[in-house]
Amino acid sequence: MDVDQPFASSSVMATSMVLQTLPKVDENVSLDQKSPKDRIIELLDMLESHVEKLRKEAAQLEEDRDQLLTTLDSVRHLDYMNQLTENDADDVIRYADRIMSRCQTVEVRVMTQRDQMQEDALSQVNHLIDGLVMDIRNDHEVAKQRCISYVNACSSIMVDGAMDKIFESALLGCALDDQKRVKKRLQGLLNYFERLRVQMFD
Repeated sequence: MDVDQPFASSSVMATSMVLQTLPKVDENVSLDQKSPKDRIIELLDMLESHVEKLRKEAAQLEEDRDQLLTTLDSVRHLDYMNQLTENDADDVIRYADRIMSRCQTVEVRVMTQRDQMQEDALSQVNHLIDGLVMDIRNDHEVAKQRCISYVNACSSIMVDGAMDKIFESALLGCALDDQKRVKKRLQGLLNYFERLRVQMFD
């Protein structure tokens, strides 16, 4: 099977970068100091650290993408929009939508190992957050209060407001990595509400 040249080149480069960080064999060291298994385990330990670094960087990219989408959506609520003519406002919205569509072509996904109960819990959490996002378009103040109640369910330090017990129960059923990602996502949404409030009162 033929391999595309760009893919082959990138694979060679990636392999080369990993090999450069592999532990060097010191020929002056007696070979019986480490067994073959120990040498392989040492190599696997190092590769595991590369995998964890990759997962961390991918998770950051996923977070950056969500933040970009949230910021693009906030353009619709800028005070400047009220100062535009209808035609100019339409142009701006179309431009923002085009950028948003382009951003949505980027898919970054870090898989987390889950059992069926954790899958069900995450699905429930995502459903609740999706409902919160939909409420932003209808009544951002109500959505903000819901967001605060969800954030309170993620932390031992409560922000002003109530705590959503249903959300807390669902979240506790999620895998630990999912709990961390949900907390970051909600904090990003809460920051978005704060920016909206500042824009409204400027």
